Amino acid sequence: MSFAPKPGVLDIAPYVGGRASIPGVTAPIKLSSNEGALGPSPKAMAAYAAAAADASLYPEGSAELLRAAVGEAFGLDPARIVCGNGSDELLTLLANAYLRPGDEVLFSAHAFLVYRIATLANSGVPVSVPEKNRTVDVDAMLAAVTPKTKLVYLANPNNPTGTYLPFDEVKRLHAGLRPGTLLVLDAAYAEFVRANDYDAGIALALDHDNVVMTRTFSKIYGLAGLRIGWALVPPAVADVLNRIRMPFNVSIPAQRAGAAALSDHDHVAAAVAHNTLWRDKLTTAIRGIGLKVDDSVCNFLLIRFPHEPGKTAVEADRYLCECGLILRGVASYGLPDCLRLTIGPADANQKVMTALAEFMARK
Repeated sequence: MSFAPKPGVLDIAPYVGGRASIPGVTAPIKLSSNEGALGPSPKAMAAYAAAAADASLYPEGSAELLRAAVGEAFGLDPARIVCGNGSDELLTLLANAYLRPGDEVLFSAHAFLVYRIATLANSGVPVSVPEKNRTVDVDAMLAAVTPKTKLVYLANPNNPTGTYLPFDEVKRLHAGLRPGTLLVLDAAYAEFVRANDYDAGIALALDHDNVVMTRTFSKIYGLAGLRIGWALVPPAVADVLNRIRMPFNVSIPAQRAGAAALSDHDHVAAAVAHNTLWRDKLTTAIRGIGLKVDDSVCNFLLIRFPHEPGKTAVEADRYLCECGLILRGVASYGLPDCLRLTIGPADANQKVMTALAEFMARK
């Protein structure tokens, strides 16, 4: 007897994360997954270590401790917050809850791969909308909306491009959607943005019944290994997600580390300052050796390589690996001529600048 999965599942290309190893290299420098350059807060690590004493206990099922900490940090009602095993789980749960076979899901052409995966896993129809200069095009998004559009995923800022939409454009996108279409604002990199016209979407989510905002502890807080995310949702959506999420989906150590990380404002400020300094330095240096880099508001840069033999993205990736440096190839995002560089610790950033300069200087 054979079992066929539901329509869409076999169309999924399994998600592959950033590489962490290079054959033959003992201690490579990983700059492929947008992890926090300064690592986690000492307060978070102390809370994580202390939680070992409760390893035999189930966590409180609703992540009450973490929801209360998020609520206090952002001035939100904890009842409007749902926590998850990374924001990926929450993005997927929304598709699980609301998609019926044939429903359409919109996202931009170079958006996070999980949107497509979650759509196909629920027999939905992914609609990839062309971007303009690697930035979400609101007019194109609105033109792609049909009566079948159920979800619109908007990564703002976007990974892997590092670009963002001003808040006025986000509001314009929302205004063009029917009340029965859910706008999902994925603000995983919000803490890095310092642009005056940017907003993560908290007010929009509080004021409308068809807007959700998701956030993560994997980036600025340096807790990617603990898998912690949260979503600000309308009360009706909170009720739905709490019915279908797995019980005990955020562990005791993760909840306590996350709560402690939110309270360490000095660590967050240091991470932002480090990122801003090195993002500017790396952008200037990489442009100075003849490569193209879009302005980024995140903790990574999208580097565009020429088609010239000897200078391509594939050849650069190979050369960087020989130097013990791992960047992220983004061909699966529709960007075969690019590599994504995570902004890392100072010494790693220096090494990658040197290696790229050497690569471009080769005859």
